[in-house]
Amino acid sequence: PHPHPQRWLILGVIVLAQLTVMLDNTVLSVAIPSLTRELHASTADIQWMINAYSLVQSGLLLTAGNAADRYGRKKLLIAGLALFGIGSLVAGFAQSSGQLIAARAGMGVGGALLITTTLAVVVQIFDDTERVKAIGIWSTVNSLGFAAGPLIGGAVLDHFWWGAIFLINIPVAVMALIAVATLVPESKSKQGERPDLLGALLSTVGMTAVVYAIISGPDHGWTSGQVLLPASAGALVLALFVGWELRIPYPMLDMHFFRNQRFVGAVAGVILVAFGMSGSLFLLTQHLQFVLGYGPLDAGLRTAPLAIAVVVLNLSGVGPRLIGKLGTPGAIALGMTLVSAGLGAIAVLGAHGYGGMLIGLVVMGTGIAFSMPAMANAIMSAIPPEKAGVGAGINGTLAEFGNGLGVAVLGAVLNSRFAALVPAAVGAASLPAALAAAENEAERLRISDAFASGLETSQLAGAVAVLVGGLLAALLLRRADRVAGPDAPSAARERAA
Repeated sequence: PHPHPQRWLILGVIVLAQLTVMLDNTVLSVAIPSLTRELHASTADIQWMINAYSLVQSGLLLTAGNAADRYGRKKLLIAGLALFGIGSLVAGFAQSSGQLIAARAGMGVGGALLITTTLAVVVQIFDDTERVKAIGIWSTVNSLGFAAGPLIGGAVLDHFWWGAIFLINIPVAVMALIAVATLVPESKSKQGERPDLLGALLSTVGMTAVVYAIISGPDHGWTSGQVLLPASAGALVLALFVGWELRIPYPMLDMHFFRNQRFVGAVAGVILVAFGMSGSLFLLTQHLQFVLGYGPLDAGLRTAPLAIAVVVLNLSGVGPRLIGKLGTPGAIALGMTLVSAGLGAIAVLGAHGYGGMLIGLVVMGTGIAFSMPAMANAIMSAIPPEKAGVGAGINGTLAEFGNGLGVAVLGAVLNSRFAALVPAAVGAASLPAALAAAENEAERLRISDAFASGLETSQLAGAVAVLVGGLLAALLLRRADRVAGPDAPSAARERAA
């Protein structure tokens, strides 16, 4: 595609809209006490308030991307902004738990449209020489939104009621709507493919069921019927989806993409970066609060160096320039090694104080700044431009799976290590419950030490998984580039970057 004359202004508009979507993945966590008090929400209600958004969003990403390619990315971007704004308005003035859950689900539909169309528009309006830098900025906003949600939510709740954390989305959505309608060019696939309605249904049902199982696992237990049943049903439906896509002439997701080693390497990398980032933040918040004794807002502030490192390195252009020099495989190998080293530093150096943890956070942020844009670019460059929406949907879906797996796997390692060290606490649902059941101060100290040891073990396990997976992804990408030859489009893009 030829570069659009107002491409950087358009990028600023769409990443601002993207920021609100990512913030709402985590912003609600700090409002739980207020929601419990003012809406009389039960624990189950709170879980659905948080999960309804991510569940609907992740289930619709592939369908949303395919619809954007077929019907127009600008149209679907406008629809996503409208749905997200309306959902935010309803959520801000919800009078019951049910209303808030429904509003969050509606916001998830808008979020799915926004995640897929924003990245697809970036691919359309930037040429080969600037696309890596633009995707780097887009990835930076994703990381910033994910990490900054609790901070912004805490700041808003210090001055306003809980509904304000949703109402701040509305002026952003309105400004973005006007700007998109005025500035963003329309683009869609020229192939005129027929809609794959059954494929859309199967992918949505299958992914929603699998993501629900991943979300529910830590609460219900991985061997419970409430987890195994949706996981099995989701896997079966996704298998039917794959079979259907292989049979029809106009598939929603072309399964031949998975024969492309570059695509497969990027797929593995996206999942593992999300795995490391989401799993580590899940462990970090517990580490800071339960082991080092910080309050929720203070704990959130102390995770900020990770996001700051990502923002500084990508907005300054260091990350994209590194990709240009090392190539995508080299940038991914370096980035994932740094993410792994950061996790290891947090586990070992941060065990007894924040100073060592700070080093690990900065190293992790540096690794994410190098690896996330490289892998998003690898996926988008492995897919034809007319399938940019589907490519963005794949990228977002993989990130959601990685997020869920990071929390699930590293959380399971933490719980098993904790239970092994303190058998009496096996029946306790959390560290606070185990401490409350302790009979004396010595037992409480032993339980706290066991939890800290469990955190260290799970963080080190995450570090090993990220390192091995990252190097594997880089190897696959390097081999794909070698097979494709120096004149392949993806290689040309990297040299131009």
